[in-house]
Amino acid sequence: MEVLFQDLTRDYVERRVLDIPQGRIQAGSRTAIVGANGAGKSTLLNIIAGLDTGHGGRVFYGNEKKPFSQVSSQITMVFQKPYLITTTVEKNIAFPMKIRGFSQEEREKRVSTLCDDLNLTDLRKQKSWKLSGGETQKVALARALGFGPGLLLLDEPTANVDPATTGEIEQMLLKINKEKNTTLLFVTHNLVQAKRVCNRIMFLHRGRIIEEGEMSQVLTQPREGLTRQFIAGELIW
Repeated sequence: MEVLFQDLTRDYVERRVLDIPQGRIQAGSRTAIVGANGAGKSTLLNIIAGLDTGHGGRVFYGNEKKPFSQVSSQITMVFQKPYLITTTVEKNIAFPMKIRGFSQEEREKRVSTLCDDLNLTDLRKQKSWKLSGGETQKVALARALGFGPGLLLLDEPTANVDPATTGEIEQMLLKINKEKNTTLLFVTHNLVQAKRVCNRIMFLHRGRIIEEGEMSQVLTQPREGLTRQFIAGELIW
């Protein structure tokens, strides 16, 4: 799913935290949004996710340039600290499919596949409040993927998990993008992870898009001085 945004602004009190004349997320891409703290990364993600409606400008989705209200059922988000329903792992994963009208047979099939892919099979009957942080994050990802979203938004999804779980999550993201052409939009502070997972990168600085393009080009031959400073670890704010 393609995402277009025009004249996008967001103000908090007397400070403008986002000011983007135009931007585009390519359909089927794996795009990393990077930048220093306060750059506007999560704000942009929340606007695209329909969670922040106090912004100026417009956001359009898909080839037909639809508003969020017409595509919301095809979009989902995984947070850095996800919240699960107080029930079992398998019921958490199945819930978004149930409310979208998937049959019990289809729900069961997809839950089984996702549990296998994310090494959650032995935890299917486990209560959500008994899971570790890494297990919780994997369940949240499986829940997000169950209904086959066209756009998956991720806000630092591996910031609080161990390296092994991080690897499992990254492999799952690559798999779903390859097999389903799911568009991934990934906020991360970790440039190494961005390079592993994403094929495009968008660098934000003080609410503006400074540079955007193919991952290999931006990281090795950035056009903008601010981008070079950020990659070198010299840009704090």
